[in-house]
Amino acid sequence: METSYLKKHKAWIYTGTAVTGLVILLAATFALKDGEQAPPPTETARDYADIAREGVLRATTEYNSVSFFLEGDTVTGFNYELLQAFARDHGLRVEIHPEMAFDKCLEGLAKGKFDLIANGILATSELKDSLLLTHPITLGRQVLVQRKPAPDGNDSLYVKSLLDLARKTIYIPKDSPYLLRLRNLETEIGDTIYIREMEKYGPEQLISLVAHGDIDYAVCEESIALAASDSLPQIDTGTAIGFTQFYSWAVSKKSPALLDTLNAWIGRFKQKEEYKRILRKF
Repeated sequence: METSYLKKHKAWIYTGTAVTGLVILLAATFALKDGEQAPPPTETARDYADIAREGVLRATTEYNSVSFFLEGDTVTGFNYELLQAFARDHGLRVEIHPEMAFDKCLEGLAKGKFDLIANGILATSELKDSLLLTHPITLGRQVLVQRKPAPDGNDSLYVKSLLDLARKTIYIPKDSPYLLRLRNLETEIGDTIYIREMEKYGPEQLISLVAHGDIDYAVCEESIALAASDSLPQIDTGTAIGFTQFYSWAVSKKSPALLDTLNAWIGRFKQKEEYKRILRKF
C-alpha cells in the first residue's frame, strides 16, 4: 500500500521539495548582506558570546503552515516571526534552515550547524537529558487526524475513543516526538498500536494522505491540523491523544548563556502585544 500512495503523490512531493528549496534560498538572502559570504559552520555548539561576536543566529525550524512557510512571495510563520523579533531585539541577523527530520535538527545542533532548534518541542525527560529547553513558547496538544464519519454514522474506521486505536495503524513523521506519546498510549489502553514512521513526509503531507483516503490515521500538532482543515474539510481533528502541554525551543547543553538570553527575552516578550498578535495570527 505504501508504494502505491507514494507513487500517486510523487509529483506533489517534488513540488514541496522545490518550495522548500525556495525557502532556503530566501532565508539565505535575508540572512546575509550584499556580497557577504556565510561563515563555515563550527564543529561544536556555540554559546551566546560567539553568536553575538559574529552577529548571526543560526536556527532550524519545521517548514509547515504554522511554523515557517511561504505566503505568496512572503516568508512568514509563528516561529519565523518570533525568531525575527529575538534577532531584532539583540542586534543579530538570523539564518533559518528548514528541517523536517528531528534527528537532523539534533545532529546539526551538536555539530554547530545550528545554534537553536525553534520547533515546538515537548519538555520530556528524554529530551531534557540531551538538550537545554527554553521557557515555554506556547501551549499545544497532539491530535489524531482521521476522516469524518459517514453520514449514516455506520463507519467502522472512525475512532470515537482512544480505546478504539487498538490494532490500528497510525502514521507519523520519522523520528517524531509523537512516537513516545503513542508508545505510552499503548500501555494506557493495554493493546498494540501499529506505528509507521514516514521518512519523506511531514505532518501536512500525512494529513493530505488521510484526507484523500490513502491512509486512515495520522498524529500531529493541533495547530497544524486545524490550519489544514480549512482546505481539507473532510478531516476530523477532534480527538486529542494527550493533554495540553508546554512547547519550548531547544539549544545545546554547551550553550547555557544562549539559554539564559532566550529565557530572559521570552519572559519579557510574552508580556508584549506583539507576542499576542503573533499568537492570534497563527
